[in-house]
Amino acid sequence: MEKEFELIDNSDLNRFEIYVDGHIALLEYMLRPDKIYLIHTEVPPEIGNRGIGSKLVKLVLEEVDKRGLKVVPACSFVDIYIQRHSEWKKLL
Repeated sequence: MEKEFELIDNSDLNRFEIYVDGHIALLEYMLRPDKIYLIHTEVPPEIGNRGIGSKLVKLVLEEVDKRGLKVVPACSFVDIYIQRHSEWKKLL
């Protein structure tokens, strides 16, 4: 069974966060009225190689979709994720 993570929108720091085993994985963003620029994804090495970055991006894209925003994938990790998961291309 896949572990569930709570996505936190830390708007003071312009980033989405999930907490994993005492560490923060984050995705920085820049918000505009009708779109969101996803700028930088960061997963600490202590929790790396476990698919945490992909899970974070998926949770962020689900949230962005709920908000009715378009995505500008300025982060290469986000861009590659969307290219590999074509169901998210609708947000571009």
